[in-house]
Amino acid sequence: MALMKKEKDEGHLKSVLMAYFILVLHVILIAGLVLLVIFFRGIINYMIWIFIGGTAAILASAYHFYKRMKMEGKTLREMLNSQRFAGRTVEVNLLGGLASLKISGSKDPAALDTTASGQFKQLEDPDVIHNRDFFELVRLLENDLITLDEYNKFKEQILKS
Repeated sequence: MALMKKEKDEGHLKSVLMAYFILVLHVILIAGLVLLVIFFRGIINYMIWIFIGGTAAILASAYHFYKRMKMEGKTLREMLNSQRFAGRTVEVNLLGGLASLKISGSKDPAALDTTASGQFKQLEDPDVIHNRDFFELVRLLENDLITLDEYNKFKEQILKS
């Protein structure tokens, strides 16, 4: 049990460090583009070199992934169905979503999934929801869309929840 917790903590640490590494690489990329603009009078004259460099970086990443995939003897489908990606969406972002690739399973969970008890997971504070329900109830009563008895009945339901 303790070994699993340690492995899980190490996995979280590796994920956080990888995220910081990616962030640092993005900062270096932006700084490089800024230096290119300042010292070489813009990126338009060097657009083809930027395109070739970006394409080379993407191809090198794809080759590294392909080499690792063949080393493990798996197909792309098997790699994405591994335990690391089980029930998760794989998303690759460049410059905070400027360019992104998203690979997800066919059975993505709903945004508001139900628990075993049938209760919905709340994204808002329950008091805020109750207040909104009360305001809607008062508006319905003021516009004569519900009777006073219906108002009292619904108010009791809101207070019980």
